[in-house]
Amino acid sequence: MKRSLILGLFCAGSLCVTPLAFAQGPGGGAPQSQSPTTPSTVPGQGSANPGTAGPGANGPMDQGPSAGAPTKMDDKKFVKEAALGGLAEVQLGKVAAEKASSPEVKQFAQKMVDDHTKANEQLKQIASKSNIPIADTLDSKHQSRIDKLSKLSGPDFDKAYVKDQVKDHEKDVKEFQAEAQGGTDPNVKAFAASTLPVLQEHLDMIKNLNKSTKSSAKTSGGQ
Repeated sequence: MKRSLILGLFCAGSLCVTPLAFAQGPGGGAPQSQSPTTPSTVPGQGSANPGTAGPGANGPMDQGPSAGAPTKMDDKKFVKEAALGGLAEVQLGKVAAEKASSPEVKQFAQKMVDDHTKANEQLKQIASKSNIPIADTLDSKHQSRIDKLSKLSGPDFDKAYVKDQVKDHEKDVKEFQAEAQGGTDPNVKAFAASTLPVLQEHLDMIKNLNKSTKSSAKTSGGQ
């Protein structure tokens, strides 16, 4: 009995303490010896491998602004091209109002004269405020476009004019959208934004007119 009691006390006092200490290691003493190495495995805090840090460091947050930023526009170039394009639309619209055979094409052409004359006047004022010189006559490129169409008449003119206007207004809408989003001159940028809905309306109208013109041509050909 005495020997068993002594062995029991000895076990409780020494041998049984060691397993208990190891059993508590993960939640007790062991983290104190491991804690210095723990932060290096935390994303965004480790200095050993900063290149693999989380989104807050070199992740998508750093690439976001540049990826979604609009393309910066050359305001002066835009104004000069818009001025030439506007002059061409007015002159070509006057030609179409006289030479077109379709009443719908004539009506569209007159709208081009009215709307682009108004836009041209607004652009002149803006160009003056921003000290941007613009031409008041057409260059050879735009003049040749008008001369080419002026040689046509009747349905041939209608078809060529409508096709020209679809292509031209698709280009205009893209350019005015780009300026409205990426322009740096506030006056020019505002002009592009305010004129864009008008150009979009023109594009929708001429696309519908193009469809009806093609349908009419097919019907005439079938008869």
